[in-house]
Amino acid sequence: MIDENLIASLGISDDLANSMVRDALGKKAGDEEYMDSLLGQQINDLTPGKLIKGKIIGYAGDDVVVEVGLKSEGLVPKEEFEGTEIKPGDVHSFYLEELEGEGGVVQLSKRKADRQMAWQRIMDTTKEGDVVEGTCMRKIKGGLLVDIGVHVFLPASQVDIRRPGEIGDFIGKRIRASIIKIDLERHNIVISRRKLIEEERDAAKKRLMETLKEGQIVTGEVKNIADFGAFVDLGGIDGLLHITDMSWSRINHPSELLKIGQKVEVKVLNIDREKEKIALGLKQREASPWEEIEKKYPVGSRVRGAVVNLMSYGAFVRLEDGIEGLVHISEMSWTRRINHPSEIVQPNQEVDVVVLEINKDKQEISLGMKQVEVNPWELVGEKYPPGTVIEGKVRNLANYGAFVEIEPGIDGLLHISDMSWTKKVTHPNEVLKKGDTVRCVVLEVDREKQRVSLGMKQLSEDPWLTAIPEHYKPGMVVRGAVTKITNFGVFVELESDLEGLLHISELADHKVENPQDVVKAGDEVDVKILRVDKADRKIGLSLKRAQWGDSTGGGTEERADAKPVKAPTKGGMDSGHGSMGTDKIRFS
Repeated sequence: MIDENLIASLGISDDLANSMVRDALGKKAGDEEYMDSLLGQQINDLTPGKLIKGKIIGYAGDDVVVEVGLKSEGLVPKEEFEGTEIKPGDVHSFYLEELEGEGGVVQLSKRKADRQMAWQRIMDTTKEGDVVEGTCMRKIKGGLLVDIGVHVFLPASQVDIRRPGEIGDFIGKRIRASIIKIDLERHNIVISRRKLIEEERDAAKKRLMETLKEGQIVTGEVKNIADFGAFVDLGGIDGLLHITDMSWSRINHPSELLKIGQKVEVKVLNIDREKEKIALGLKQREASPWEEIEKKYPVGSRVRGAVVNLMSYGAFVRLEDGIEGLVHISEMSWTRRINHPSEIVQPNQEVDVVVLEINKDKQEISLGMKQVEVNPWELVGEKYPPGTVIEGKVRNLANYGAFVEIEPGIDGLLHISDMSWTKKVTHPNEVLKKGDTVRCVVLEVDREKQRVSLGMKQLSEDPWLTAIPEHYKPGMVVRGAVTKITNFGVFVELESDLEGLLHISELADHKVENPQDVVKAGDEVDVKILRVDKADRKIGLSLKRAQWGDSTGGGTEERADAKPVKAPTKGGMDSGHGSMGTDKIRFS
C-alpha cells in the first residue's frame, strides 16, 4: 500500500489516493502477490548506490511514483524517462540514492540506473580495440563527448587523420571509432576515430595498390589543397594531382578548379609502389590541344590572342584554352627600346601576333608582335641613302659618340671621330649635349644590323686636303696660344680647333726638363712651322727656331703678317687673303 505519510506530504485527497492505489495495483488481489514476489527479493539488500526494481504506480505532479516494496514509494522526475513511454504497471530498474529523502520519500534515479546498466553492458560486450558507434554530443575540454550508450571521450587529436579546423562541426553526427582505453575505476572510456580510419585506410590501400593500374580512370575526393597541387583520396591512399596536370589552360592556384570535399574523376599517370606514391592527372582525360598544333598555327601565320601574363622578359598570349605563346620583349617593336612589356601591352588585352617558331615536345610557341607591321628598317635605306643631310635631336650620349634621332624609333650614331676634322674629341660632351638639335650627313645604312652612321664634319670639306697645307707651310712663323702642356711638349692652338705640337726639344736652345719652365697655359707665343703632315693630320712647331730667325726647318721663312686664305666650307670656297693676326682660319 502507499505510505500515508507520502500522501499527506503531497496533499493528495483520500479519494484520489484510493484511485491511485486501484490504478497502480489493479483490482485483483493477485497483483499484490505479484509485487511481493517481484520486490520482496530486494528488501534485504536496499543500500544507497544499488540498482533496484520498481513498478510505476502513478503520477505526482511532474514526478512518477514508483513502488519498490518499501513502506514509502519513490519519486522519479518525468524527464529521466526521456525516450521511454511511461505506463503504470511497467517495471524498470532504478538507482537507489536515498532510502528516506525529503519528506520520507525514497530517492530514485532512472537516468543513473540506465547509465550504470549501459556501462555494465559495454563492459560485458566490448574491450579495447573494438569498434563502436555513437553520436557526438558536445565539445568538452580537449575534444568531444560521444554517446555510445555511455558517454565516452574523443580527443581532438583523434577526430581525424588531419586535425579539422573546427571539431564542433562533428556535433550531432554519428561516427565510428575504436576504443583505445578503458578505465574501470573511473568509468572512463577513450575512443579514436583517427585510429579506425587509419586501420581501414591501410586495408583499403593494400587492396588498392594491388589492383590500381597506370592509365586507369578513378574517382576520388579532394582532401587537401596546396599551392603546387591537390591531394585526392582514392579510398585508402592519397594521390597527388599536380597543378600542371589539372588543366591544359593556365591556372594560378588549384583552388580555381577544385575545393576540399569535391569528387573528381582523375587519370592515374604514375604509380611508385615502393614509395606508395601516385601521380594523378585531370587534364589528361581530354585530348591535348597540342596534338595538331602545327596545322592549327603554322609558322608565319597571323593570329589573335589575349595577354594572360607579363614577365620581365616578355608577355604570354593565349591563343585558345591550353595554348599559350611567348612574345619576347625583343619581338614587340621594331624601333622602340622596351624595358618592360607593360610599356606595350596590359593583361587581358587582345593583340595580333605572328607565329615565329613551334616546339611541340616542349609545348612552346614563339610569337612576334612587331612582325605584324612593316619593318621600318626595310625603308631606312631608301629614305636616307648615304649623303642625305638630316636634322635630329641628340637623344643620348655614350663614350664613343652621340645617338641622334632621325625619326621616331630610328636613331643614328654620330661617332666622335666624325664630329670634327681638326679637333681631337675625347668625349661627345665636348661638342654636344643631350637635347641639342644637330645637322648631320648619313654616311652608311646597315639594314641587317639596324644601324645608321652619321657625320658632322662631312658637312664641310676636309681642310687637311688643301686649306691647311696651303696656308700653313714649313718655315712660316705664326702666333698661337698654349692650350695644353704635357711631359713631352706643348700644344699650341693656331686656329679654332687646329693645334700644333711644340715638342719639348723645340722649346729652347738648352735642355728643358719641364715645359712649364718655359711657357704657361694661355701664353701666346710665336712659333715656326717645321712640318705639315697631311696623312697623320699633325703640325710640328718650334719656339726656339722662331726666336733664331733662321730658315732651317724646311721652307722659306715668313712672318706673322703673311695673309693666309680662310679654309673652304661646303657650299662655297672663300679665297680672299687677310692678315694672319686678324683673320683666323676656322676649321670644323
